[in-house]
Amino acid sequence: MVINTLLSQRGMTKYRLAKTSGVPQTTVIDICSGKAKIENCSGETIYKLAKTLGVSMETLVADGVEYRPSFETFKSNVCHAVKDMGDIDFLISTLESSRIRELYERGWYVESLYLLAMADYLSRENDFPLCAEYDDIRRAKLQKTIFPAGILAMCAAWGSDEPKSESLREAIPEFLRHNIVEAEVRNVC
Repeated sequence: MVINTLLSQRGMTKYRLAKTSGVPQTTVIDICSGKAKIENCSGETIYKLAKTLGVSMETLVADGVEYRPSFETFKSNVCHAVKDMGDIDFLISTLESSRIRELYERGWYVESLYLLAMADYLSRENDFPLCAEYDDIRRAKLQKTIFPAGILAMCAAWGSDEPKSESLREAIPEFLRHNIVEAEVRNVC
């Protein structure tokens, strides 16, 4: 926990932090013990603690706040990783990391299914068997079809759904199985 580390680094007790910051000692103790989550505290409490400890408010809440990039950013990062690592190293790294299951269990279904589709696609492209560990997730399908942002922008600009229809025809089957439209995973800059 960040706050305990900061207290230790500064040689400060919880009592001193409470007195100096003006935050009730019980609140400080609850935060330090994990009974209370600092990200659930008021902005005023976080501000007082951060000021007393000489750090930013973001530093105090960084442990408890999980950053979730946009899906477009996630897709771009995955495609860049494939390009940088190569198909086989990417497959090995992804399957050994259990990232697909971690994302799925976190409820990040779109990201999990995209990563699984990428692994399945690369397995097919390289004549590797599918990893049976994800057969349960492989049966999952998003309720709503996810189109790339560029396709949605073209539909809006043209006032037509024709770009969606065309992208569905060109979609990679492993992605489409999960209702994710993806046609190009290798042409990244």
